[in-house]
Amino acid sequence: MILAGDVGGTKTNLGLFEREGDGGLRRVRSDKFHSPDFPGLSAVIHAFLGAGQSGDIEAACFGIPGPVIENRASTPNLAWVVDGPRIGAEIGVERLTLINDLVATAEGIQLLKADEVAVLQEGNPEPAGNRALIAAGTGLGMALIPRVGDGWAPVSSEGGHADYPSRTEDEIDLLRYLREHFGRVSAERVLSGPGLFNLYKFLRDVRKVPESPRVREALNSGEDPAKVIGEAALAAGADRCDLCSRALDMFVIAYGALAGNLALLGTATGGLYLGGGIAPKILPRLTVGPFLQAFTAKGRFVPYLEKIPVRVILNDKSALLGAAWRASRL
Repeated sequence: MILAGDVGGTKTNLGLFEREGDGGLRRVRSDKFHSPDFPGLSAVIHAFLGAGQSGDIEAACFGIPGPVIENRASTPNLAWVVDGPRIGAEIGVERLTLINDLVATAEGIQLLKADEVAVLQEGNPEPAGNRALIAAGTGLGMALIPRVGDGWAPVSSEGGHADYPSRTEDEIDLLRYLREHFGRVSAERVLSGPGLFNLYKFLRDVRKVPESPRVREALNSGEDPAKVIGEAALAAGADRCDLCSRALDMFVIAYGALAGNLALLGTATGGLYLGGGIAPKILPRLTVGPFLQAFTAKGRFVPYLEKIPVRVILNDKSALLGAAWRASRL
């Protein structure tokens, strides 16, 4: 048996996999847990293993948000300290490793089926080209995926915590607004679930875009702001919220611009992938013009970026699959 996990600030996916004779993996069972309900990863693992078939676990791997140093990590959007050796000792698994959650997602790309990705730009990929991954969700993650030999070797990154690169007058004013509230402004302050709410508040408070009473009531009731804003932005007819729609437009444009930056940094001629929980939910807005316009708007490098395939990962278990794949190689 292989135990794998994808840890997030909002949810944690765990799964048991069985290694097959051809080197593949068969998922035995999996489950999803609300991360803030648990004091740490060990408690989640014990809840999962105690709920059904476990068998003898040969190896384990967990994708963790944030930097992993000497098989230990502190999650930036969740008050957990994850100690790989300690967890291994607790569950009796000697071969246990922690990897960055975007590395886990990157490992899972090779396991995705054609209908588990959505194509935003077909491009003209180089078969031996590098890839890159950007993922907005509870936070913002990035990974470089250089081509090494006959495969890819994902490299973790904390690029989501790099400075927010404002470009337009609206974005410059947004930067000023966020600096008043946070001091330093990282890209994650804009491109994440909480970031979408920051955009909403900027347009409401600075640009004075009227707020829908219905949306205001939902936000005041304690509902997830990103979910409320996203759904109201994509709604049809009278249910559509103009303020929410404008906030989502700003989000999509910023997402495209930063994805283009990452593609340049990683020379991602083999493809740029969007992971995380937000992209599949706002897919209708990503498939129209502004995202790709911002992605390719890099001056003399427009032709270069137009050749890069851009795809959205639709399978929300991709990081879990990648962690299982990495565990099987232990």
